[in-house]
Amino acid sequence: MQTNLSKFNTGEYKAGSKLKVFVWYFINYYILNSSFPWPYRLKVFFLRVFGAKVGVGLIIKTNVRIKNPWRLEIGDHCWIGESVWIDNLENVKIGSNVCISQGSMLLTGNHDYTKSSFPYRLGIIEIEDGVWIGAKSVVCPGVKCRSHSILTVNSVATKELKSWGIYSGNPAAFVRNRRIIN
Repeated sequence: MQTNLSKFNTGEYKAGSKLKVFVWYFINYYILNSSFPWPYRLKVFFLRVFGAKVGVGLIIKTNVRIKNPWRLEIGDHCWIGESVWIDNLENVKIGSNVCISQGSMLLTGNHDYTKSSFPYRLGIIEIEDGVWIGAKSVVCPGVKCRSHSILTVNSVATKELKSWGIYSGNPAAFVRNRRIIN
């Protein structure tokens, strides 16, 4: 048996109504994924209009890509850095006081390489309060980043990050416990 991409289909996955997806494409491209520094309030407004649940104090930088805002929940006082890609084919829940640094990717889908039709494999991502996702890091489908965990620069989270743990590498491995001092 070999991979046969001509047999690929999205299975049960549906992004949303064609009109909503079409209109969001333009908003995402011209407002969120733009290099122009649109006001944060405008970006939050459009996210909410398209069904995202967004708390107060969201800082969302330039060149951010969000696939399906209707599958996104963000708590209070979060930072989303430049060129972050939230590829949320499935739900993404981000707690409060979370920093997702520049160039990071939250990927809720990949493909089942064991089947010739290469179908989607989807998994919810949950990022709890106080988490820091370092620059150019990747959070894979189905991963939970527990309270105040850290995924260091250019690391790949393929499984749960435990609370207050610092993780590094590809795949990310526990390095040490996080301490916060005043």
